[in-house]
Amino acid sequence: MSKLRRQLSANTTSVIETKSLADIKKVTGNIYESIAVISRRANQINVSIKEELKNKLEEFASHTDNLEEVHENKEQIEISKAYERMPNPSILATQEFLEDKIYYRKNEEDLFR
Repeated sequence: MSKLRRQLSANTTSVIETKSLADIKKVTGNIYESIAVISRRANQINVSIKEELKNKLEEFASHTDNLEEVHENKEQIEISKAYERMPNPSILATQEFLEDKIYYRKNEEDLFR
């Protein structure tokens, strides 16, 4: 199991739970800013998970053009199932946000002046 997967899914359930909007708003003072921060972090998590999965599955890739050679690779199936059981990136990002594990900054410069 990779360091990223252990870190991201350590204490996170893969079940969606209702979160308090007041708690989410409390961090930035604006619900829309909070959702924007969470969505950007979820995209980052998603990209890193996809890259990691792609790298692991490339180890099992067959580079032959013969379509008749279809075989099951149990290790490949287990890796795929493990990634399917992982929590959704948006769930992970929301949990990180509520636990103050995300660094974000607001650009105070007003571009329309």
